[in-house]
Amino acid sequence: MALIAPGAFLWLTFQMQSLYGAPMAGCAMWFGILGALLLCFATAISYAELSKLFPGAGSSYLYAEQAFLSKTKAYKFARVAKFFTGWASHLYYWVYPGCMVGVTAILAGYLASQFWPNTFSGTYNSPLLMFLFCIVFALGVGYIAFRGVNGSTGVNVAINIIQISALIVFSIMAIAYRINHVQGAQAIHLSNGTAINYNVDQVNVTDDKGKPVQDTWADNSPKTDDKGQPVYKQQDRQVAKDDLDKTKNTDVAVLGALTAMGLAEGDPYPAWQKDEAGKLKLDKDGHAIADPFTISYKAEESVTGKPGDAKDPQTFNFHPTAGSVIAPHGFSFMFIQACIAILILVGFESVTAMGEEAKNAKRDIPRAVLLSLVIQGALCYLFEYFAANYFLNSGYTIPNAGASGAPLGDMMVIVGTWLFGSASAGRAFMLVQAGTVFLALVGTTLSCINTGARVTYAMGRDEEMPSHFGLVHGRTLSPHRAIWTLVGISIVIGIISVTVYLGEQSTPLAALDKHNFWYSFGIFSPAAYTKLPNTLVIITLISNFGTFMLYMMTCLIAMVAFREHHSFNGFKHLFVPVFGLVANLVCMLFYLIGPFMVSGMSWKEPYIALAVAAGWGLYGLFYFRKRSATVGRPMFLKEKPAY
Repeated sequence: MALIAPGAFLWLTFQMQSLYGAPMAGCAMWFGILGALLLCFATAISYAELSKLFPGAGSSYLYAEQAFLSKTKAYKFARVAKFFTGWASHLYYWVYPGCMVGVTAILAGYLASQFWPNTFSGTYNSPLLMFLFCIVFALGVGYIAFRGVNGSTGVNVAINIIQISALIVFSIMAIAYRINHVQGAQAIHLSNGTAINYNVDQVNVTDDKGKPVQDTWADNSPKTDDKGQPVYKQQDRQVAKDDLDKTKNTDVAVLGALTAMGLAEGDPYPAWQKDEAGKLKLDKDGHAIADPFTISYKAEESVTGKPGDAKDPQTFNFHPTAGSVIAPHGFSFMFIQACIAILILVGFESVTAMGEEAKNAKRDIPRAVLLSLVIQGALCYLFEYFAANYFLNSGYTIPNAGASGAPLGDMMVIVGTWLFGSASAGRAFMLVQAGTVFLALVGTTLSCINTGARVTYAMGRDEEMPSHFGLVHGRTLSPHRAIWTLVGISIVIGIISVTVYLGEQSTPLAALDKHNFWYSFGIFSPAAYTKLPNTLVIITLISNFGTFMLYMMTCLIAMVAFREHHSFNGFKHLFVPVFGLVANLVCMLFYLIGPFMVSGMSWKEPYIALAVAAGWGLYGLFYFRKRSATVGRPMFLKEKPAY
């Protein structure tokens, strides 16, 4: 349950799910998770059934060997099946914790901008800060894993209670916000991270020479109006020092309004209400009246642009109704979302690696596999993703979420400001929730390191990998060599994942607004982020492809294990594994053709990830042949081993 961690992944993956496959795929987010959930349930049933037959450490790695050895003819493939199942699982178990280290570093970068806004940018996380955090975080979680499984379990129990409680609170608040803000009501939106309920005056974006910057269409061509005149890029105006100075701002109505609203230097500057003649409307005190921000859920605004138009493509913004949230919206969109959602659902199988440490493995391991997926996946994820998607509106859209470092943090600021009555209270609420996300990330990273290290330990114990991986610590009884190796790998992968985590933006980001030691390297030009592949998506897909391969092999193993068994059941041991195998295969193959079918789906990330997965498989074949020669074992068994 801690590895699945719904309290963490809603925060971490919502931006990725909003951005990848943009501008339309975000509409199918909820249904994509449902599709991924069905795939995972098919695989979970196979894991649960296998754990009843073969309780012990090693998970699918153990199941593969035992399943083939139990057969009268297929036994000769036992070692091949065992090795390549373990090898495939490493692409998942060795990459996944590194991905978690990376996303936690991104969270740390976002929080740094909240605590120290004068030092850290709200748009760009400091690369140096994230790199250092990857090192410290991985070492800290590795130490908890090194201390042993009992301490890890205690930490995870506490983390689960906290994250599920926080999840329920936010989800209820998000739904309540939408219910209490009907069409046309004054509502809250964000301007440079500040929660406000008025529209903001717009000014031109200028370059380093003070000249206005021309806006561009989605295809980066210059934007012009109907008369062919350039349209300049706009940004929210901020209150300047001179705006609050009585000697420099002689407009008494405006100065009085700024003072009455309690605005300070750097706050969003209001757009003022005007009459038909263009004059300011004044209140009873003679102050200008700020133009209120009004919320919209209109269907014609929920999807904008034109289908097939490169300049102004069709773009999904928000859901006009609750029914729209749970609708599929399109087969290809559902597949994009399902293939990313695998990342948030994997982990239900991790408990099968704890077979030797469970008190009653044949009873409790199958229960744990299925219950963890039911509770965290079917209940928590579907509820929280409905709430977050239902919250979306004209004031906070899917494109806003895709361009944010923490869209859930933004949503929490908005709903917190509404419920608790002030922007500072909304920010405090977000920080508390962010604390629970951090705890959940500790739990999921810890669980994956524990699981991955035990698979490596099992292969080391069998001398399929270097034998030093098969050693346990004399005091903690943990597979310490495997744990610390995995920590080192996680540091490297975490650093890679955060290097260009803002890649594949649909439009150029704002220019870097901070120039100090923390931004001394690792920042690219705003336009570069529209062309560079997203390294976080690449690492995510590598992990997911490892998951797909592992789950496919496990479904195949389940069919082999029960083929000649007296407890064979056609539904559980044939139909379900076949469905799981085919579904995992289709999801993986979709990334070969998806970029050519779906507008906005980049080919760079999936093809790089597929190349890494293929390279891992080819190296595994080379390593297996070399290892077989080194230890003097045949790759294919000639007879069943005697026990």
